[in-house]
Amino acid sequence: MNCCGLLTLKKEPVPLKSIEVELEVRDHVATVVSTLNYENKEDKPLEAVFVFPLPGDAAVCHFSAKIGQTQIVAEVKEKQEAREEYDDALSSGQQAFLLEESEQSPDIFSLSVGSLPPGESASIRLEYVTELAVQADDGLRFCLPAVLNPRYQPQGSEGAGVQVTSVPASLVPYSLSFSARVSSPRPVSKVESNCSLDPLQYLSTDQTQATVKLAAGHKFDRDVELLIYYKDAHQPTAVVEAGQASAEAGTLMGDPVVMVSLYPEFPQSVMSSTTACGEFVFLVDRSGSMGCATNYSKQQETRISSARDTLLLLLKSLPMGCYFNIYSFGDSYEHVFPQSVEYSEKTMEEALKKVEQMEANLGGTEILQPLKHIYSQPCIPNQPRQLFVFTDGEVGNTKEVIDLVNKNSGSHRCFSFGIGEGASSALINGIAKEGGGHAQFITGTDRMQPKVMQSLRFALQPAVVDISVTWDLPKEVSVTVLSPPITAVFQGQRSLIYAQLSGQSSEAAEGCVTVKYSLAGHPSENQLHFSLRPAADTGLTVHRLAARTLIRSLEMEEGDSRRENDGGVKEKVVQLSVQSGVSSSFTAFIAVNKDKNEAIQGPLLHRDIPVPMGGVLGFAATPCCLMRTYYLCEDAVDEMDDDYTELCTDGVIMNEEAEIAEQPPRDPLLQLVSLQKASGCWLLDPALAAALGKSSEEVEKSKPAPASSEVWATILALIWLHGFQTDAKDEWELLAAKAVSWLNAQNAPSVTECLEAGNALLGCSVQKTALGI
Repeated sequence: MNCCGLLTLKKEPVPLKSIEVELEVRDHVATVVSTLNYENKEDKPLEAVFVFPLPGDAAVCHFSAKIGQTQIVAEVKEKQEAREEYDDALSSGQQAFLLEESEQSPDIFSLSVGSLPPGESASIRLEYVTELAVQADDGLRFCLPAVLNPRYQPQGSEGAGVQVTSVPASLVPYSLSFSARVSSPRPVSKVESNCSLDPLQYLSTDQTQATVKLAAGHKFDRDVELLIYYKDAHQPTAVVEAGQASAEAGTLMGDPVVMVSLYPEFPQSVMSSTTACGEFVFLVDRSGSMGCATNYSKQQETRISSARDTLLLLLKSLPMGCYFNIYSFGDSYEHVFPQSVEYSEKTMEEALKKVEQMEANLGGTEILQPLKHIYSQPCIPNQPRQLFVFTDGEVGNTKEVIDLVNKNSGSHRCFSFGIGEGASSALINGIAKEGGGHAQFITGTDRMQPKVMQSLRFALQPAVVDISVTWDLPKEVSVTVLSPPITAVFQGQRSLIYAQLSGQSSEAAEGCVTVKYSLAGHPSENQLHFSLRPAADTGLTVHRLAARTLIRSLEMEEGDSRRENDGGVKEKVVQLSVQSGVSSSFTAFIAVNKDKNEAIQGPLLHRDIPVPMGGVLGFAATPCCLMRTYYLCEDAVDEMDDDYTELCTDGVIMNEEAEIAEQPPRDPLLQLVSLQKASGCWLLDPALAAALGKSSEEVEKSKPAPASSEVWATILALIWLHGFQTDAKDEWELLAAKAVSWLNAQNAPSVTECLEAGNALLGCSVQKTALGI
C-alpha cells in the first residue's frame, strides 16, 4: 500500500479550518483558485501535511502563503533542491511551505506546512488551469475532487507514497465554499451539478456570461461536479494568446500561443455503417473497493453489480463475426478464455455464465499484469483490437500503467471508465488518451450502461487513419506544434492542438489550420480560419496549458530515457517547468518566510490532515450506524472475500446487528436483453412472455399463423423496447439494430401482420419505420 486510508480518528486538533474555491471557466478552459486556511491551536510549533487530489491534466501555476500580514510567493525549483531548501528552512527556524506532485500519479499533490508557531494562522493560495472534458451529451465536465481514495501499490514496486488519513466526511473539521463564473463566445444554456446549486445568474443579456455557486450547507462529502452546456457547442474555435512581456522572445512563454479546438463531422453515409469486425477485450476491476455502492440513490446497486449488467449489454450488442475475451483483476487476474474467441451463441453464453459469478473478491488493484498479458497476445488479422477498461481507479503506479498503454498504442484503441468518487482522473484520462480511445466517468447518480454503450458505438466506428495537421500562416510567422500528434478522431469529439507562433504579423493577419484524415476509404478534411490577433484578457492560461501538454509528453519520453540513464529529458522538463511556472513530476513549489529568523521554541509536531473518507465505505457514518463502527484500511478491504455481512451496500458503515437487504428484482430491460440470442433474435418461450408481462398462452394465441416463432418473438421484443423503454434507448439501440438485421435477413412475409398483432397484444402503437424494418 502506498497510502493508508480509513484509520480511526485520533482526537487531535486539526489545523485546516476552511477551503475556498473560485472557478473561472472561459469556453472550455478552467482556472481554479483554491485558498486553504490553517490555524495552529496547539501549544507547540506544527508541521502539517495535507494530501489532496487535483484533475490529472491540471497545470498548477501559482502557490503562495500568507502568515499574518506577510505574503510569500513560491518559486518552482527542481524537486530535490526544493526539498533540501524546505528542510534547511525548518532547521533554521523559518516558516516554509512545500507543494509537490506525487511521483506515482500526477493527480495527487502533497502540501507540507512547516513551522507554524502556536496560535498562528496561515492562508495558502493554490491556482491551477485545466481543460474541460466533453461529455456524451456535449456538456463540459469540471470536477473538484473531494475524495482521495487509497491508491493500491503493487507488491514489490518502488516508492513509498504519502500517508493519507481518511475520516467519515461528517467528521471532517473544515468547510468548503465554491463559486464559478462562466463566459463563452456562445450563450450558456445551463449549468448542472451533483450538488445543490443556487440559481444560475446571467451577467449579460446575450447570456454569454453567468455565475453560480454551491447552495449553503454543502458538506464536502463527495466530488463537486459541474456540467456546463453551451449553445452550438460543436463550433470549432481558435484562441491566440499574447506572450509574457517579461519573457524572452522565441521562448514558449515569450511568444504567442494558439489553442485550436476542432470537432470533426463525419459524412452521414459513413456514420450509418458500423464495422462488423474487431477484437473486443473487456478488463474489469474486481478489487475489494468495487463492492461499494455505485451512487447515492440506488442503495442496493454496487459497482461490481453495475459492471455485470454493463457486460451483459455489451456482449449482447457485439456483431457476429467479431472476436472477444473478458479479463478481471485484483491482486491476481483471470480470463474467461485462454485467448480471444469468435463471437457465437456458444461463446457468448459461456462468457455470460462467468460474468454472473463475478464478485469484488480479488483483493488489490494490480492492473499492470493483466494489461501485459493482453498485449502479449498476438493481434488477430483484420480484427482491430478494442480494449475496454472498467476500474474505480485506486491504482498507485499510474504512470507505469499509462506508459505501458502508450507503448502498445499502435496495436489497439483503449476506452476507459472511472467508476465512483475518487477514481483517478490521471489514470482514466491517461490510458484513453495514450490508447487513442475515449474516457468516461460514472459518478453520482450516473448509470454506467449508457456511457459504456456510447463508447462501444465509438469502437464500432471505422477507424480514422492517415491523420495530418497542416498550417497556412503568413510567411513571416512560423509555427511549432506543442501537442502530441492526433492519433484518434471520433464523431462529435473535440481535438485540441496547442502551437507556438514565432515572428511578427500584422494586426489583420489570418492563419488557417487543416486536419485531413481518411475514414472507411473516404478522404475528409476540416478547416478553420482564425485571426492571429491575440485575444484580450486571457492572462497566460493557454500558455500554461500548452506548457503542461509539452511537459506531459516529455515525461512520457523520460520513462524510456530513465532506463537508459539519460538525464536529458528530465533537464528539459525542469527547465520548461521553471520557465513557465507550471508543476511537473521533477519540480516542486517552495516558499520560505526568510523574514522570520528567530528559532522556533519547542519540538516540531507532525500532523497529517484528514481527507474525506473514500474506498469501500464511501461516505459519512450516520448516527444510527454508530453502535459498532468500523474504519478499515484499503488493504484490509482488498483482502476481503465477497463476505460483506458487516458492511451495508449503500456506502455507509453498518452495525453488525443490521440485516442485509434482499437483492432487488432484476431490471425489466436487462431481463429481456438477457434472453436475446447472439444472432440478434429472441425465442418464443415462457421466459420471454414473463419479461413482456404476458402469459405464454396470450403470446402464443396472438401469433399470426404464417409467422415463425422466432420472427414473432423478435418483433414482440422490439415493440416492447420501443414502446416502454424509450428513455433507455442509448442502452439497447445497438442490440435492437442487430435484431432488425436478423429480421431483414429472414425475408419474412408476415412482418406487417406481426407488428399489428404485437401492438394490439402489448397496447403499443409502434410504427414499422421506427423499428427500421
